[in-house]
Amino acid sequence: MMMTTTNRRDLMKHSAVVAGLLAGVLPMGARAEGLNRAAFDAKTIDELTKAMGIAKPVESPLVTLTGPDIAENGAVVPLAAASTAPGVKRLLLLVEKNPAVLTASFDVTDAVEPAMSTRVKMGQTSNVYAVAITADNKVLFAQKEVKVTLGGCGG
Repeated sequence: MMMTTTNRRDLMKHSAVVAGLLAGVLPMGARAEGLNRAAFDAKTIDELTKAMGIAKPVESPLVTLTGPDIAENGAVVPLAAASTAPGVKRLLLLVEKNPAVLTASFDVTDAVEPAMSTRVKMGQTSNVYAVAITADNKVLFAQKEVKVTLGGCGG
């Protein structure tokens, strides 16, 4: 079935209305309002921990990070973070050599399993960190180096 220009316009108009309605009902974490702007502007992990008011992360086997050893296209690097630590309230993905170190933040509740995946941009080969923050403010991490052959941040 072929869609007419009028039908496509109507579909786009209705899609925009639905998107606007959803923007008002998404939880705070989904709209990135749960973190302050300084966290997303942080250039280093030390700046990030200061902006978020958290302790320095401690390496832990309770956090796992999965991603490729070599990313052929830095514009779409698949990464996943998970934790078996009790009381996880937030998962972060950090890319050490990106212009802004914080690349993803996921709020976690008791109703959500602390296991998230996404695709991030990486401008160059870098250490990547999965960070789990618990309800009692423990900050745990896992790391791995991801080699990038074609940069995704304008490279």
